[in-house]
Amino acid sequence: MTTTDYVLDLALIGIVLLQIRGRRLTAKNLLLPVAIVAWAASNYLRGIPTAGNDLVLVIGAAVAGAVLGTLCAVFTSVHPDHEGVPVAKAGFVAAGLWILGTGTRFAFSLYASHGGGAAIERFSLAHDITSTEAWVAALLLMAICEAVFRTGLLAWRGYVLRSKSATATPTLVGRRA
Repeated sequence: MTTTDYVLDLALIGIVLLQIRGRRLTAKNLLLPVAIVAWAASNYLRGIPTAGNDLVLVIGAAVAGAVLGTLCAVFTSVHPDHEGVPVAKAGFVAAGLWILGTGTRFAFSLYASHGGGAAIERFSLAHDITSTEAWVAALLLMAICEAVFRTGLLAWRGYVLRSKSATATPTLVGRRA
């Protein structure tokens, strides 16, 4: 693992920890985790191997990421602030699930690069995982799905909240007192 890998993983954990206090659902706040994983994918993802059980591993990890991201969003409250702007406030369950996903990938990377490579290779051989690229693709797609599903659901909930508040507040256009 490089210093950049450590910084990216810690940044992803930090993003959700900041949401425990509550953060406005702005485009910047919503898209930051997606941008981080997109950058990582553009630098590390070289393709999606399909030989042996590689695709099973990749799909399984992507589904796990989608489930974690969805649950993170479900356990995050979305409410308007005093100006009517949607605010996301992650509960401890949401934060725990996000840290579980990010932390698991971080721990796997640490293990793989600090002595666990032989054990991962034995596991891969026993389960017909044919390349290290399958592990890279699986972990990156898990991160992408986690970020995209969480972001998408929070953005949708923020949109619904704004739509409700816009229709609930009647405006008096053209009327003078």
